[in-house]
Amino acid sequence: MANEMRGPLPVKVDATSNGEFCPVPLTNHVARANREAERRIGEHAKRVGLGRRAFLQSLCGAATTLLTLHEAFAALGNTGGLFRLPKESAFETAAAKALAGDEFIFDVQTHMVDPAGAWRRSAGRYWEQILANFPQGSCGGDDPVDCFSAEKFIKHVFLDSDTELAVLSFVPELPENNPLSLEEANRVRVLVDRMEGANRLFLHAMVVPNAGPEVAPLQLMKDAVDRYPIAAWKCYTQWGPEGSGFELDSPEVGIPFIERARELGVRNICIHKGLLFPGFPEEFGRCADVGRAAALYPDMNFIIYHSGYEAGTTEGAYDLANATRGVDTLIKSVETNGIARNANVYAELGSTWRFVMRDPTTAAHLLGKLLKHIGEDNVLWGTDSIWYGSPQDQIQAFRSFQIAPALIEAHGYPELTPSLKQKVFGLNGARVYGVDVPERRRKTEIDPIGTRKQAYRKVADPTFETYGPKTDSEYDALIAERGGLPA
Repeated sequence: MANEMRGPLPVKVDATSNGEFCPVPLTNHVARANREAERRIGEHAKRVGLGRRAFLQSLCGAATTLLTLHEAFAALGNTGGLFRLPKESAFETAAAKALAGDEFIFDVQTHMVDPAGAWRRSAGRYWEQILANFPQGSCGGDDPVDCFSAEKFIKHVFLDSDTELAVLSFVPELPENNPLSLEEANRVRVLVDRMEGANRLFLHAMVVPNAGPEVAPLQLMKDAVDRYPIAAWKCYTQWGPEGSGFELDSPEVGIPFIERARELGVRNICIHKGLLFPGFPEEFGRCADVGRAAALYPDMNFIIYHSGYEAGTTEGAYDLANATRGVDTLIKSVETNGIARNANVYAELGSTWRFVMRDPTTAAHLLGKLLKHIGEDNVLWGTDSIWYGSPQDQIQAFRSFQIAPALIEAHGYPELTPSLKQKVFGLNGARVYGVDVPERRRKTEIDPIGTRKQAYRKVADPTFETYGPKTDSEYDALIAERGGLPA
């Protein structure tokens, strides 16, 4: 495995983790491709008469990076998926227009941190450790945790990307130790919506159903709904404060949780599956219980974060006989429990799409079988930003990505047409969260973020940085500071 490149690229294919899994180093081949892209960007910037920084921010900078990666993958025969762009897009903005778009983009998994929250007194200051390589003040102040603040969230997600709506989610932690409290999340929601009421930001409520009676998780659910406009619940079935997880259909934990969600009228349940936490029982992090719970509660929506993907695994065509890991466990659970395509189980792509950008054949199989088996209406766009900085590079990579015709023919995968990508980017999520897309877009054009964005584009200053742990030592420091718990 190779070291990372030295300079930032506009499409960030690197080893950064969201803190929930150990970083997986790039292969030597991908690392070399990054270095070649870095070299070409300097060369191409001179060719078109732009400074390096200006070229990095252009569509041609992203196109140069994606074309270089595509060439590197093709040289290895990794051609099940491809970043399809004309060669001229590396120099000509008009040729790179495929990387721009007007899709409605609804990111159903984003994160931020409250730099002034109580968690820093109770849960440690591990952010400083994993960001030790950032120069002091790089995020606008002396405190490196400012990289994850509300202002940085707004900049990365809404200004530096084409994202229009987002869901603000939570990491696995009890309320007193969580780096983001519901109070702060709601403050940011109000901040984003402070004038014209575009309602750009939706709130999760974090639930730890397997916490002890002293936590009273079901009462906390009611308290959350009474105080805040909760759009969905978030839970981690592999995680628990006592070191073990739970199953969604367990009579003692899972069923009472779902019943309370149903009773409170919030019918979207977002469940972390895949991206397994080291040190916790793996069976609770896989998807066998998803189909069983969905069959019991057809009126509830089960949104499977990360789609069950396990970092570092190679995804091929769905294989029922060997569906023991990764996305196949989700498909098997849904199909063996009689859940129809486009029913009440959804596959979300946060961290998953970003990770498989480094392996286009895995990416093609993963997307293809989710769209085929879970349903074209039930795959949801998510990015896990701001752990990865701005999600714009993930958006651009998805815009250019295609499944190879040979895989489409062999496995019955759908072609990634513009209309299908529009569904994944936002129309599917809009349906789940009850968003009237035309009406919402009219508002987002004139709300404070929309007007600020129009002005910002003239002086845009994206960073191309990522903020999660990138090495084993950074991840180990993160875990140690959290007492053995994943971020």
